[in-house]
Amino acid sequence: MSLLEKSPTKLVIRGVPISPPIALAPMVGLSHSAMRTLLLERGGVGLFFTEMLTAGRLPHDNPGCSPLLMRQSREWPLFFQIVTADHHAIGAAVEKIHQLHGQGIDLNCGCPAPFIKKQGAGLALLDNRPELQKILSTLRNCTELPISVKIRLGRQADSTPLRQLCRFFEGEGVDLITIHARLDGEKFCRRPRWSLVSEVIGDLSLPVFVNGGIFTLEDARRCLEQSGAIGLMIGRGAIRNPHLCSEIAENLFGVVGTVSPGTEQETFFRFFSLLEERFSPERRLGRLKQFTAYFAEPLLFGHRLKSAVQASSSMAEAAERAESFFHQCRKTAS
Repeated sequence: MSLLEKSPTKLVIRGVPISPPIALAPMVGLSHSAMRTLLLERGGVGLFFTEMLTAGRLPHDNPGCSPLLMRQSREWPLFFQIVTADHHAIGAAVEKIHQLHGQGIDLNCGCPAPFIKKQGAGLALLDNRPELQKILSTLRNCTELPISVKIRLGRQADSTPLRQLCRFFEGEGVDLITIHARLDGEKFCRRPRWSLVSEVIGDLSLPVFVNGGIFTLEDARRCLEQSGAIGLMIGRGAIRNPHLCSEIAENLFGVVGTVSPGTEQETFFRFFSLLEERFSPERRLGRLKQFTAYFAEPLLFGHRLKSAVQASSSMAEAAERAESFFHQCRKTAS
């Protein structure tokens, strides 16, 4: 089998199948085991990522209790996203990922958080090309797993530096690039520049996924048309609507799911139960509140659900308030 095989509905990288070519983005506090399972059950996601993991700390984390490493075997394929500014941390981190049976490794080169950039990692790593090259070289020498990177468009709406960067990654043995289609420093409220990605894809032999601003089926359709990318990475849109990936998979890639969507209430309480199954009591409520902040946005009177859960001091209280909200919605609808 070749290192890369492509078709309209399936991508195979170093023997790892990604079908459909839709990924759930690595999001701090959201891309954990409970969320991955919820999306897995709804269908449509062909690739999962962990939350961002610090390479230097990863070897010392206990998968039995770390919420970042908790995983069920069916959460597959799963790429472990690492963030670092030091190539010396790579060897032990890769060894730990091998022990955890990861299907791939993603290097974060796009995080704009000040505390990450201050370390020289994330977005700042691109300004230290010698160290970035050492990190990528060490990664490629340490593993046969697929290596991916996640980046932004760059500082200006100019495809030339973006093209040069992508060619650099290709030359260093990277197997997949995900481009968040906003400039460095642009906020989520800024419309993504999907078309800029199309200006570099034709020069690359490795696959490119596009991320940013995908909240509906039509968003996904326009993103693929304008970017020319082979696949999509969905972030907040999949939290707002956990059925979105399934809708995209069926309508744009012809991959039909087998699970009925269910109601918003059923989705909410399924996530609730997954949190209780996977996490210790002290790690549940914060994650429920973070999920609800996005999930409630498109719902009719969803601000009431968000406020009710945010004001809860326990999971039991949050469940009671959520049940009351959905009950009131049913009464209003009837």
